[in-house]
Amino acid sequence: MKYLIVGLGNIGPEYELTRHNVGFLTVDRLADKQGVTWKSDRLAFSTNFKYKSRQIYLIKPTTYMNLSGKAVNYWMKELDIPKENIIVIVDDVALPFGKLRMRGKGSSAGHNGLKNIEELTGGQEYPRLRFGIGDDFPKGRQIEYVLGRWSQKEIDELPIFMDKAIDMVLSFCTVGINMTMTQFND
Repeated sequence: MKYLIVGLGNIGPEYELTRHNVGFLTVDRLADKQGVTWKSDRLAFSTNFKYKSRQIYLIKPTTYMNLSGKAVNYWMKELDIPKENIIVIVDDVALPFGKLRMRGKGSSAGHNGLKNIEELTGGQEYPRLRFGIGDDFPKGRQIEYVLGRWSQKEIDELPIFMDKAIDMVLSFCTVGINMTMTQFND
């Protein structure tokens, strides 16, 4: 069985430790834990590893967030991985910081990266792991907040939530989405 894990984010040092890049940060942590290194590849940084007889591919699209669908669509076809074996890790302002919610499908909820994935892969029926970044910003300041850097308190707590997200991803790859949602979703 093959799985594609997509961490959403933006490339470049100015975005590196921003809330919008929590998908990148999470797959970076997973790659570190598995002892694999990234390579620059077509439309993404990529790496892969075996886990409990599953082949797991990780990508970080280099297309910038709003064009993430180009990379997802390319890698899904290139690796011949069905949509139900893909999971997209994405930031979500509608969830409190650190809250994680896995879904088998759903709307983009205004997230441009998810919108583009929907457009280029043919719909909303693909798994996603929404990573809560909170909504502690004044009206009209969402972009600044999302593209802003983590507070020190958030940085201190982030590894705990990223490790839970990694557990959820590995569970998704081994026992499936329904059991994973039952076990992990709050």
